[in-house]
Amino acid sequence: MVADQTPSESTRTQPRVLGIEGTAWAASAAVFDAETDDIQIETEAYVPESGGIHPREAAEHMAEQLPVVIERALEHASTSADGSPAIDAVAFSRGPGLGPCLRLSGTSARAVAQRLSVPLVGVNHMVAHLEIGRHQSGFDSPVCLNASGANAHVLGYRNGRYRVLGETMDTGVGNAIDKFTRHVGWSHPGGPKVEEAAKDGEYIELPYVVKGMDFSFSGIMSAAKEAYDEGHAVEDICFSLQENIFAMLTEVSERALSLTDADELVLGGGVGQNARLQEMLALMCEQRGARFAVPENRLLRDNAGMIAVLGAKLYEAGETLPIGDSTIDANFRPDEVPVVWRDDPDPAVTGASSRSVQQGAEATVNIDEETVRKTRNARSYRHPVLDTRLRQQRTRQEARLLVETRQVGVPTPLVRDVDPKTTELILQHVGDCDLRGALTHSYVTRLASHLARIHEAGFVHGDPTTRNVRVDTETDTVFLIDFGLGYYSDHPEDHAMDVHILEQSLTGTTDAADELIAAVRDTYREQGSAAVLSRLEEIDTRGRYQG
Repeated sequence: MVADQTPSESTRTQPRVLGIEGTAWAASAAVFDAETDDIQIETEAYVPESGGIHPREAAEHMAEQLPVVIERALEHASTSADGSPAIDAVAFSRGPGLGPCLRLSGTSARAVAQRLSVPLVGVNHMVAHLEIGRHQSGFDSPVCLNASGANAHVLGYRNGRYRVLGETMDTGVGNAIDKFTRHVGWSHPGGPKVEEAAKDGEYIELPYVVKGMDFSFSGIMSAAKEAYDEGHAVEDICFSLQENIFAMLTEVSERALSLTDADELVLGGGVGQNARLQEMLALMCEQRGARFAVPENRLLRDNAGMIAVLGAKLYEAGETLPIGDSTIDANFRPDEVPVVWRDDPDPAVTGASSRSVQQGAEATVNIDEETVRKTRNARSYRHPVLDTRLRQQRTRQEARLLVETRQVGVPTPLVRDVDPKTTELILQHVGDCDLRGALTHSYVTRLASHLARIHEAGFVHGDPTTRNVRVDTETDTVFLIDFGLGYYSDHPEDHAMDVHILEQSLTGTTDAADELIAAVRDTYREQGSAAVLSRLEEIDTRGRYQG
């Protein structure tokens, strides 16, 4: 940045904000100048001698390094008439993160704000990951995949907030990879070491777990450790870990794009620095005609630059914090944040389409008046062995479960033909719109009743989103379709996941989600198992962003 490009302090019209990040490992401070779009970041990383992040050691690192990086960052700001740094506001990470680290970050931010006599702004760390991608890309309303150490989720915008469309049900993606590398004896962080070892690896089979728009890493981590103990080459395990884990994240991202009718995707989080993950997401977006953007690496990993950028947006929207209200929140959910800095309308989501060829989350659908020809085309982002196995398995399972669902009294399309080798199904054309185009109390409660019935019969749908339900508005019939992720189970956990997935899709589809979710639970309470609803309440508190 050359001197003559910098506006004088008297002519400035946009803010200059100091950002402070201290959620886990990165003691970071940055100055963002909204006038020039310049971001200057200073970071001192905490690297444990062994194992993963130790909260006490991380807090000691913050106590030592936050004052250092803050002073270095302030050197990037011009000076006011009284010689103090020309800063308009101080923004800091309120959460989510490690409590001891967040408290030090908050204390530092309060001290600097009081010292400079400027307002304080509290920032949700995960929303900052999304907003930095949106800010740099210029996208209007992207879906965001956040893939970091402690977290993994997919966010979409609706009704003034970012909604969690899908998330990990156990551990964050980076932490999952670190668990394997610790088992192998490699030092933290494990992600770059897995990426390097994978370059010399070949594919071996490992678990692949996608539940609607959620994912789970515990099974694949246990299998990877077992494979290592059995003598499989560590390079092959690393290669297969990447192929499976990143394909799971990419598939869920595609499902979120399909559910919301979005055509833009941004990536956030430190794991997002992995070249193979970026490649998969780019291939998926190219295949479905969506745009993909990824920030530069310094803005992907935990950093104060993204805190300062979102802080500037909040400051301009008048969202500042009194010192007494600036407490941290280690479980700060992204969907708790009012998105006051955006005034654009919600993306349009409809249930009807006049197109004879439609692209779903994993299949191309050709439609005429009587039949639907559904083909699970190869997904170019997935390893060919994994891709072939998933497409053939899901095609067979869908045909079988469509028939069995109909046999227990729940409406489904008739299966006219199935070819597992070409992964093609020919089905009866049912309904005149998806459920998302007819989201009435009556249709939603009927769907909940359908789920209760198939659960009683011993199987689950696997992906009961508002796109995978068809409605005939003339006959008031609600059809279940797309059983590709379905399977047989009598376990309340699996049945509860079906209901959980439906509720997530309602949240991502309509502004009236709370009312409809209550209707779903009331209906299921009357017709389903109490054990399922009990497990559903447990699932609600288990996710990484459920508080």
